[in-house]
Formats: sequence, C-alpha cells, structure tokens
Amino acid sequence: MMNQLTHFNEQGRAKMVDVSDKPVSTRTAVAKTSIKVNEVIHDQIINHKNKKGDVLGVAQVAGIMAAKNTSQIIPMCHPLNLSGIDISFEWDTSDGYEIFITCTVKTTGQTGVEMEALTGASATALTIYDMTKAVDKSMIIGPTYLEHKSGGKNGDFNR
Repeated sequence: MMNQLTHFNEQGRAKMVDVSDKPVSTRTAVAKTSIKVNEVIHDQIINHKNKKGDVLGVAQVAGIMAAKNTSQIIPMCHPLNLSGIDISFEWDTSDGYEIFITCTVKTTGQTGVEMEALTGASATALTIYDMTKAVDKSMIIGPTYLEHKSGGKNGDFNR
C-alpha cells in the first residue's frame, strides 16, 4: 500500500514527488473565492476611500505574489516558473455586498498550477479582509474552490 502513495517515501514519510520524468505541457488553473462585506466597506472599496489605500489594487498584487510563492508555504508544492497570473473581481450586490475573486494561473511545465491559483485567490481575499477589518471584522470569506484546470496526464477538470 505504501508504495502506491506518491507523496510518501519507502519509510512512510512525506516527500515531494519527483516529476522529472513527466512530460512538459501547458497547464492552466482557475480558482475562485469570494468575500462578503458590509455596505460601508463596499462604498470604501468602489470609491477608493479606504485609509490603507486602493484595496483591490493591493489585494491583486498580494494574490499575484502569493501565487508566485506558493511553494514556500505549501510544503510539497514544486517551485514553478509561472508564465501568467491574472486576478479579476466581480461585485454581486443582489443580496448584500459580495466580491467574487477569480485567479487564473498558467505555466508550461511538468506539474500543475492548481495550488498556485487557490493560494492566489485566498491571499487576495485575505488582503481585502486585512485592509478593511478596522471597519468590520464579521466579513465572510469563501467558499474557495478550483473552477477549472487543464494540462497534464489527468487531463482537464471543469467544476
């Protein structure tokens, strides 16, 4: 049984998987999350009134930095040379104030970028929380999930 688990060595201890024999392919992942805020925070964000600065601009940069540095905080992730990261925002005010965050990450390599996309989306939401928590600490983040991935031997995934 232990030899079937790719993230364990012969001693049953965790290891980073060797991907050197895997073929190089173009890989893309799209992760999504959201954060529910109150009306005051919504107004501050859309009208650029937050005392800490441009909330979405800073959050976008934080998400990009997080995606680039995923292997430094998720122990078994491979350091990857990412070829593109895009973070976008969409407000939904039909039932309160919720901002939807989409993080798209792309690379050409031997392993996928799902964790980078999920980390980027999460850090973006956490940065929005950090920059606006002085107004209201009851914000709700999530759900956070993988929407799509392409490339690699397991093929495409679409939620």
